[in-house]
Amino acid sequence: MDYVNTQKSTIIFGFDSAWTGKNPGAICAIAFDDGGRVQFHEPRPASFPDALAFINERRKEFAVSLVAIDQPTIVPDATGSRPVEGIVRPLMGFVGSAVQPANRGKRNMFGDCAPIWLFLSELNATQDPIKARTAGTGHFLIEVYPALSLLALKDDFAERNGCPKYNPEKRKKFRLDDWRAVAAVVQANANEFGVSDLADWACQMQALAAPRKCHQDLLDAAICALIGLMWRAGRSHCSAMLGDLESGYMVTPVSDATRLSLGLEES
Repeated sequence: MDYVNTQKSTIIFGFDSAWTGKNPGAICAIAFDDGGRVQFHEPRPASFPDALAFINERRKEFAVSLVAIDQPTIVPDATGSRPVEGIVRPLMGFVGSAVQPANRGKRNMFGDCAPIWLFLSELNATQDPIKARTAGTGHFLIEVYPALSLLALKDDFAERNGCPKYNPEKRKKFRLDDWRAVAAVVQANANEFGVSDLADWACQMQALAAPRKCHQDLLDAAICALIGLMWRAGRSHCSAMLGDLESGYMVTPVSDATRLSLGLEES
């Protein structure tokens, strides 16, 4: 991943929403002032209302704000899964993971009264990833998928059954080495993009001897923010928008190891 575009008056939020709103997720932000100096707001637990308040308070001073959320934001179908999930499903299966289908029949996540819709309504951000990539002003939102994105950030993760098992809640599958590898990927990319405070924070996460689920939420929020930064500041061929704004989409980093599996042309 190459850092090519210096950001100014831009704040990028990473929000791991926890989907149902029953438990808190986590939110953080990477902010660039008018001179391009960067500040990292460390991940913290956040419900949907908490996240909305955090975003609205901190975006006031910036010309551009971008919210990168780990949750489907366009879910038109009553049953089944979205076409974009069909795009990523073979790759996720190959690495030993799976994709949760998004449909309106899952009422607590995507039904008419699910918390995501009120959040999006009150957030009032534009869902236009292409415009969000280069805009000099505006308030934007993109859907991201950390589990998919990690495959592009470390080639080992994209190998057969290579998906990192870093969710401490899944005790039988959790591997501390994978936790440390994911945190190290965050640290390395933060350093590459010049966000030293995020790199230092990721180093602390890497050193945890017994991470808990709440720590994974924090780490995923940081990954979401990095995905947003890569979309804005990385080379264009290193990220892609999969799907569309009618049936659903995802923004993700891509690599030589994942590009062809996702049906993308070679860079």
